[in-house]
Parts: sequence; C-alpha cells; structure tokens
Amino acid sequence: MRTAFQYLRSLIFVIQMYLAMLIMGLFYLPWALVDRQGAYSGARTFSRYVRLTLRLICGTRTEVRGEIPQGEVLIASKHQSFLDIILIVSVVARPKFIMKDSLRYAPVLGYYALRLGCVPVKRGRRSEAIRDMMAGVTSGEAPPGQLIIYPQGTRVAPGAMADYKVGVAAIYEQTGQYCIPAATNVGLFWPRTGVMRKPGLAVVEFLPAVAPGLDREAFREELRRVIETRSDALLEEGRASL
Repeated sequence: MRTAFQYLRSLIFVIQMYLAMLIMGLFYLPWALVDRQGAYSGARTFSRYVRLTLRLICGTRTEVRGEIPQGEVLIASKHQSFLDIILIVSVVARPKFIMKDSLRYAPVLGYYALRLGCVPVKRGRRSEAIRDMMAGVTSGEAPPGQLIIYPQGTRVAPGAMADYKVGVAAIYEQTGQYCIPAATNVGLFWPRTGVMRKPGLAVVEFLPAVAPGLDREAFREELRRVIETRSDALLEEGRASL
C-alpha cells in the first residue's frame, strides 16, 4: 500500500512537472526570444520549482554542496537522471551542456537548451563525435558560461561503472580551463527511467577544481577517482536517508 501511494504521488509530480515546463516555457518565451537572459531565468525558475514540488509531493529533498562554479569553467558531472541536470541548472548562473543531438527537437526543452548555448552532439563513431563536440565548443557561437559535460557520456545507474570518455579530456586540453568535478547520488531517488520518485536526500556536490595542464590520461584518471569516490560516499549517505 505504501509503495502504491508513493507511485501515485510520483505520477502526480511527473504530470504537473511537464505541465509546468510547458506553462513556464511559454511565459518566458517572449523574453527569451529577445534576450538570452530570459532563457536563463526561465530555466532557473523551472528548476527551482521542480526541486520545491519534488519535496512537497514526493518527499524528496535536494541539496547542492560545494562552491558553485563561476566564470568560464568546465563542469564534469556524474549523470544519473534528469534530477542532476535540474540541480545544476538551479544554481549555476550560465549553464550550457554537451547534449544529445536528438534533444534539440524536444518541445520547449529543445529551444531553451539551444538558447542557453548547449552544444548538440550526434552519437556515432568516437572520432566523429569528438570532432563535432569540439567544433561546437570552439566555434565562438556559444555564449560564455559554465560548460557542463557528462564524462561517462550517458546516465549511469547508482553503483554501476562506465568508462570515462576521451571527449571530456579533449575539451579540458583544448580550452585550458579549470575543471570542476561533480558527484551525485540522485539516481537513488529519481531513476534513469520510470515514474517512481523516492523520499530521501538527493545531492549534487561540486568538488575541488582540477587545474589545467594534466595530460589526457592523467586527467581522466583523476576525474574518475574523485567523482567515483565521492559519489560512492553520497550513495551510502543517500541509502541511509531512504
């Protein structure tokens, strides 16, 4: 009975979330069309609304830890579900993501993603994907801000392992920017697929910056070490809150 009730709460949350996405997307659209700041404000307001309603409806608390990245930096984040995107967008001033090319066609979400300066990349052979990604990052068309990339290239279930792709190292090397690793446990409460949202404490944590200058393999290994170590600790903390 308790599980069924939580599922019902989760279903209500999901329905109202997408309805809110449509309403807020239309409300902020005139401003976003003439000024990119309108897109930032719309995305941030929606993300904070999702955090609030997730807690009120499903009992899922959210927290962002660490120093919020500022300026021209690269953020390399563990990716477990849409919730880690929500948490990052709710606090970062000018977020722009490396995203799947297909998302550009998603209603509302696609337009705002492109307006924020997100870089769409087609999945395919590794060399082609890296080339397209680098072209998008260095073209000069994207606005300044915080570039967010998921170094494993996709959503990964809590506790599961996936390789850290070379693309994040290529961007780190090419841009010469500081890289802010980010760990998370959000997949415990908001899974990659499905409706169920579980009560507990979902966290995204920004970790100390990795300075430019490492070679690609050393950078990937350092990124994997710090993100996985802290994500494992957050998983333990999250399980205790379930």
